[in-house]
Amino acid sequence: MIFGLNGLVFASWSARLPSVAEVFGLSPGGLGLLLLMTGLGSVLGLPLAGSLVERLGTAGTVRACAAVLGAMMAIISVSLLNGWLFPCGAALFFFGFAVGVWDVSQNIEGAEVERHGTKTIMPKFHAAFSAGAFVGAMIGGLLAHLGIPLWLHLLGMIVLGAMVVIIATRNFLPAHADPGADDAPARSRWLAWREPRTIAIGLVVLAAALTEGSANDWVAKATVDGMGASNSGGAIMFAVFVASMTIFRYLGSALLDRFGRVATLRACLGSAIVGLGIFVFAPNAYLAAVGAVLWGAGAALGFPVGMSAGADDPRHAAARVSVVSTIGYAAFLAGPPLLGFLGDHVGIRHALLAVAAVCLVSFLSAPAVRPRERVTASR
Repeated sequence: MIFGLNGLVFASWSARLPSVAEVFGLSPGGLGLLLLMTGLGSVLGLPLAGSLVERLGTAGTVRACAAVLGAMMAIISVSLLNGWLFPCGAALFFFGFAVGVWDVSQNIEGAEVERHGTKTIMPKFHAAFSAGAFVGAMIGGLLAHLGIPLWLHLLGMIVLGAMVVIIATRNFLPAHADPGADDAPARSRWLAWREPRTIAIGLVVLAAALTEGSANDWVAKATVDGMGASNSGGAIMFAVFVASMTIFRYLGSALLDRFGRVATLRACLGSAIVGLGIFVFAPNAYLAAVGAVLWGAGAALGFPVGMSAGADDPRHAAARVSVVSTIGYAAFLAGPPLLGFLGDHVGIRHALLAVAAVCLVSFLSAPAVRPRERVTASR
């Protein structure tokens, strides 16, 4: 429920961006600068997320982030109603901060639940996020079609989000559930930035984030500009990618349990590279759709596997997941403008080949996600 709500809230905003541009009279460049505030908030919040989780616990951190999100969505709603651009931008910064910290918290809790069980389940949590984002986008599109203003839409999300968070976080595992965690000597959370394995896991997540984020930003436009498809055709191509990623996230748990993290991750990275190649060089949209399916399958598991690997040791899970998430989110922040710059010179479709190059680096870093010795609840 928490993963799904996170995706639902974020997509509810993202799906209504044309309305935002219309309210404020923004050009694409101006809208991009406004959205940059969200990315900056997320990237600046992530290094602090581990410390917040250690102080408040995962349930407390999610509740705090939900409260901040509710307040910021209220400010955004009022800003949209009155045409206040700068208050909206400031609210988006803290909106991004809360979304990023929430993301770290839910991944730490998800890894802890997985650690106490016998099967891999983290990819299913991320499948819930993707499904929530899909539902959020569909709701946003429907409300836009019905002429429901964005400010009213966001206020409705505040009420729904508060109800879900209050109910779901009551069932989180108790803070410090692992008895060995309290016996560990205290250490600075910044030491995780000096661990080669943690940085290598971060590179894996960086590639996964870039592989997913580049599709979110550019699949539809590359389909329209590079293949001469209609806008609806571009939207369908994006839907194909999202559907593939969601399905393979749900199926990924069984694949990871059977073949292990490293082999499965390398297969995913290989699928992403092949899918990107097909999409870029396909002579028609039908073959490009095959590439989008393989691309989506390749983007499915890198993020959840990286989160699980970062949290293998519960004593230092908060600090390491914070580091891994920070490195990964850098791709969401830097990826779109870099690919856009390349697209200005070689076309956005061919610019996507840069993502395949990053996947090769991640392929070499894949052994870092090999599980450490599992710590079970009976320890």
